[in-house]
Amino acid sequence: MTGLNKVGRKSLSGFRHEAIDEVGSTNEECLARARAGQGGDLWITAARQTGGRARRGRTWVSERGNLYASLLLIDPAPLQRLGSLPLAVAVALRSAVRRVLPVGAPPLEVKWPNDLLIGRKKMSGILIEGEFLPDGRHAVVVGIGVNVRFKPDNPLYPVTCLLDEGATVFPEELFAHLFEAMVDVLNIWNEGLGTAEVTALWRDMACGIGEAITVNLSDRVLRGRFAGIDDQGLLLLETDDGRRETISAGDVFFG
Repeated sequence: MTGLNKVGRKSLSGFRHEAIDEVGSTNEECLARARAGQGGDLWITAARQTGGRARRGRTWVSERGNLYASLLLIDPAPLQRLGSLPLAVAVALRSAVRRVLPVGAPPLEVKWPNDLLIGRKKMSGILIEGEFLPDGRHAVVVGIGVNVRFKPDNPLYPVTCLLDEGATVFPEELFAHLFEAMVDVLNIWNEGLGTAEVTALWRDMACGIGEAITVNLSDRVLRGRFAGIDDQGLLLLETDDGRRETISAGDVFFG
């Protein structure tokens, strides 16, 4: 740890967990709880989602056997320091997954900003959403889906699941590791004051630094070399004409 002041250390006992058999979306359930006045540091898990969501409005396949979990945070950091939260979440999830993978499994890496890959195959997704509540609080929900025993059919990119990689784990066991790892990493992140520490951890587990990538933005496509991330966690792209682009959001493809 650096000399940064801790602004309120979190503990395992300060987090709550509610397991639901079936729900539309664990993210939406967390937001509903926040609108109803509940406090943060609340995990909601579900055995199945009927309306799971992924980034950019995509559907997240949510049948039984995989992990579907969302964490409600209230006022987790000032807005100007929230940008590094996705990196912190990825670091925590990788730590949890690392604990259940067998020795000799393919490399477990993070693709910017927070997709977990095993042997360059995607096995998880993270969706962070937020809204300001009528009472002025800022609710942020961290949604996490992990392919534990099943993976989508006919994906647009290579995918895998933990079972295919030799991890005979159940969602509940993986969640127990995630519950613990998230507390540790949120304390390092320290409401955004520990962004430098988080980005350093992220770089150590990053996928493809120095490789050719394509970045699909909402309005254009960029190609170049993945030059890593800056100290705030933004993607650095060196284009073919020598320019360096800083990107805050986009879909990254290697090759």
